[in-house]
Amino acid sequence: MNIVVCIKQVPAKDAPLTIAEGGTWIREADIGFEMNEPDSYALEESLRLKEKHGGEVVALSMGPERVKQTIKEALAKGADRGIHVADDKFFALDPLAAARSLAAAIAKEKFDLVLTGLQSDDHGFGQTGVLLAGILDLPHATIIMQIDVTDGRMKLKRELEAGWFQWVELPLPAVLSVQSGINKVRYATLKGIMAAKKKEIAIIPRGSLGVAVEPTQRVERIYVPQKTKKTEMLGGTPKEAAAKLVEKLKFEARVL
Repeated sequence: MNIVVCIKQVPAKDAPLTIAEGGTWIREADIGFEMNEPDSYALEESLRLKEKHGGEVVALSMGPERVKQTIKEALAKGADRGIHVADDKFFALDPLAAARSLAAAIAKEKFDLVLTGLQSDDHGFGQTGVLLAGILDLPHATIIMQIDVTDGRMKLKRELEAGWFQWVELPLPAVLSVQSGINKVRYATLKGIMAAKKKEIAIIPRGSLGVAVEPTQRVERIYVPQKTKKTEMLGGTPKEAAAKLVEKLKFEARVL
């Protein structure tokens, strides 16, 4: 079973973020980066599927030179080889252009399954998996909590709202967006880290893929949210005030 798993490198959770000039992205100099957490669950699931069914896991990532470190982490955990779609300005791509670029690289591979995390920790669009499936013309399912493969088909457990789940079946090949918490992510061992040094990382300049990058959406501005306080008095009888409070807690605060 040959699996391509898409992993993204994002700013570390404890990185001191400041907004760059122009206000459309952050200053990347002098901050740390790490593997996108949702993608780490997709990577772990791909490794478990390989251990159960055999085959190969290919770690695919797009970005500047520093992205190789995230690919090496995937190799140290057990991926067989990596693909680096090199692009110093990849953060400026909208989700469709990014998905087209990844799809062009994936199309060069012989694969049975493509896995992505549900969304990225930086942009958080949550569109990559869905767009990849559309571009590659493959079946797709999201928010996956369990994958069972039998005779070229998959039985999948999807997480829905309010604690509900759904079971669906898909044929292979397919694209799946994996939910965080589907498994327990492994750490790279010393043996894995040493073995990763001998594994291949193919470099593909994004410009060589021949993919159009005309944006279909753009970020106008990012900013730090301002903390404010607001007090609202609820009038009427105690019964009427209680009803208004319950409504606001349910539909505005969304805590009920």
